[in-house]
Amino acid sequence: MGDSQPSGILPGHWIQDLAKRGQIRTPEPFVDGQVQPASLDLRLGPVAYRVRASFLPGPGTTVAERIEALKLHEIDLTTGALLEPGRSGGVYIVPLMEALALPDDVAAATNPKSSTGRLDVFTRVITDRAREFDTIPAGYAGQLYLEISPRTFPIIVRAGSRLSQVRFRRGNARLDDTALRAVHAETPLVDDDLRLADGVMLSIDLGREGVVGYRAKRHTGLIDVDRRDAYDVIDFWDPLTTHGREELVLDPDQFYILVSNEAVHVPPDYAAEMVPYDPLVGEFRVHYAGFFDPGFGHSPAGGAGSRAVLEVRSHEVPFILEHGQSVGRLVYERMLERPQVLYGQDIGSHYQAQGLKLSKHFRAT
Repeated sequence: MGDSQPSGILPGHWIQDLAKRGQIRTPEPFVDGQVQPASLDLRLGPVAYRVRASFLPGPGTTVAERIEALKLHEIDLTTGALLEPGRSGGVYIVPLMEALALPDDVAAATNPKSSTGRLDVFTRVITDRAREFDTIPAGYAGQLYLEISPRTFPIIVRAGSRLSQVRFRRGNARLDDTALRAVHAETPLVDDDLRLADGVMLSIDLGREGVVGYRAKRHTGLIDVDRRDAYDVIDFWDPLTTHGREELVLDPDQFYILVSNEAVHVPPDYAAEMVPYDPLVGEFRVHYAGFFDPGFGHSPAGGAGSRAVLEVRSHEVPFILEHGQSVGRLVYERMLERPQVLYGQDIGSHYQAQGLKLSKHFRAT
């Protein structure tokens, strides 16, 4: 990765190379499916700490020092443990298995995995001496820690559970609106009119027949984050219909799963990310889990018609969403090199060709 290399997102086989050179350090080899086309899943270590409050360590302090000052108790994750939401639970910090010794020209960013966001589990990665969450500076050497805060469902996690993911980048390869328009002319990024505002604008689909979304129930049973197709939808979610009104009132502090009106396409030479909250489009947060890998929605990879599933939470006041209303922006970046395997190609991609879809933990209805 010398100076002659262009800017861009590192593909999966470059991530493997980082590990071979000791720039990603882990006590155990990567497991199947951990390396994605443009990201790496991060695994929980064997212990969690419940702390009094969320924190950033700041430039002169390590995360371990802050944990020591703020921890309430330690939780053994080797055989699995319950993390509770709300006032009875709180904020948990888990040292991750993966540590970094990045080259001086490689930085990274992190996000919850799609399945994590769709359970309303809020996660953020923290590094030593960090001033902000989910941002890892070029050349960082040290441990990674995950802040976990379940918002709705009690969850079971264990050492090795993968709730978050990291994306590595060299330089700035973000496409401006002019570049996005050129890419869209060659290979469409959405199946509708392209609307640009420092990224591709996405709108909400509330005009479909039948169920338009789901609202999470309160006081449910627990969810084991490592189990697939294990739970009945009706035990955890209320299906929502609009009865032809094409609008939905978001109740404060409720969690919703909705879907974009547009089908989204991420061509093989690009990666994308949903902007998690845009104050210009309303008093709500959209999409905890922001990474879209190369090949998402790509027809040759089996992804034609893939929608963006949106994790939505209103804030202080009830808010009316209307069909076709803008809800967020999708920003695109160039890959340093095309991934050897695309999203949806023989890697068990759960959300390729998705419409309105809950997380992989729930049985299909």
